[in-house]
Amino acid sequence: MLTTTKTIIGIVLALALLIATGASAQDFPQRPVTLVVGFGAGGGADINARIFAEAISRNIGQRTIVDNRPGAGGAIAAAYVQHATPDGHTLLVMSGLQHAYLPASQSNVVYEPIKGFAPVTIFFEMISVLSIPADHPARNLEEFIEQGRKKPGGVSLGVPGPGSPPHLFGALINEATSLPIQTVQYRGSSSFMSDLAAGRIDFAFPTYGLAQSFLAEKKTRALAVAADQRWSELPDLPTLVEARIVHQMPAMWFGVGSPTGTPRPIVERINEEFQKASKDPDVVRRINATGMMVRTSTPDEMRDLMVAETDKVELLVKRLNLRQ
Repeated sequence: MLTTTKTIIGIVLALALLIATGASAQDFPQRPVTLVVGFGAGGGADINARIFAEAISRNIGQRTIVDNRPGAGGAIAAAYVQHATPDGHTLLVMSGLQHAYLPASQSNVVYEPIKGFAPVTIFFEMISVLSIPADHPARNLEEFIEQGRKKPGGVSLGVPGPGSPPHLFGALINEATSLPIQTVQYRGSSSFMSDLAAGRIDFAFPTYGLAQSFLAEKKTRALAVAADQRWSELPDLPTLVEARIVHQMPAMWFGVGSPTGTPRPIVERINEEFQKASKDPDVVRRINATGMMVRTSTPDEMRDLMVAETDKVELLVKRLNLRQ
């Protein structure tokens, strides 16, 4: 009799939980949804988050806003979202690479890259362009490296925070070529372009969308693309893989995460809204215009990628001696 009573109570509690979570997903969202971006305004993550936010706002009956919280390579934003109420109203826009890199390389990072977040979806992949000042004498990547070796102190690289793809590309170039590279930290991708055009830094890896106007106005020149295959907009440029600088590209995807504890139905509802937005022709056109590619996933697929990237980055940090 006691066992039967416990069973009935268990069933009732399970049904109550199911009804509660179902209702919470059905009622979501109850107020504006915030996409927290750990990088400055004007960079690729910020621009693409705003493109998706506009599309999602039209569908959910609430505003979707972007909140820029730059600093510490995205760690400030990640810690803020990890400790937010897990109800789906506060979401983190994360770089798959940088999100894994910071905890692997630093002992004082205050967020848990896997345990702290419920993955929602990937929503775009980045293409970066290795760019130099327009008046630099190098005509190709080989010449740039050769001339850089002769420059006292080596060359300077502008990067949007530690563990960002440009930072890792610089470390990989140094490993492959022994070119001395001094990294100069900026608060976002857009902020280093004026210094690059003026020759105050030697090279950078802006996104194609950010590099476009500088290339068109002949303020900078492109030597290579950081991608698995050549970019259709710059078909004559080799990839870093072709140049034998990088043997395997690190993660270039950006995704969305919610604080751990967010009910699964809400996670799936948010995923559904990003999937809808990713099929909007205007969203695809605008994302492609920034030099990015729309790419989505299920929450479980994103979790698998996060775990795999964490393992790869930990090995990379150890191999390149990047632990701080």
